[in-house]
Amino acid sequence: MEKLEKDVLSLISEDSRLTTERVAAMLGTDADTVKRIISRLEQDGVIVKYTAILNTDSVEEDFVEALIEVKVTPQRGHGFDMIAGEIAAHAEVKNLYLMSGAYDLAVIVQGKSLRSVSRFVSEKISTYDTVLSTATHFILKKYKVEGAMMRKDGDSRLSVQA
Repeated sequence: MEKLEKDVLSLISEDSRLTTERVAAMLGTDADTVKRIISRLEQDGVIVKYTAILNTDSVEEDFVEALIEVKVTPQRGHGFDMIAGEIAAHAEVKNLYLMSGAYDLAVIVQGKSLRSVSRFVSEKISTYDTVLSTATHFILKKYKVEGAMMRKDGDSRLSVQA
């Protein structure tokens, strides 16, 4: 990957709202070049999605998120990919990662309640033949997501650390 492509990716991954004209100005190139780079990166699957990071404490809708650690038996010829693909196909699954350590997969899920997430784990994830065990951790509060601090403007409490 060329330096200009890396620079474009760096800028838009920090703020995907930047226009191609603004990116071009920041990098000292023309907007058509930036448009071509972004289009090629999208077609090649390097850029997968543009999204907004929400401070969920400020959103009126109630939902629950959990991190589920999943230990599985890898399948011959497929490793972890087949079971990961099956788990990822569920609408409740927001993120899925292959991990090192005691568990193989880290799955971030979202549901309407603690009960719905618990049911998802017990009725869907745990039922796969290759799943050996799970550990569910409910996310209580987010402090930082994708490099962005999750605080409200009025959150001005002082630190009590010395």
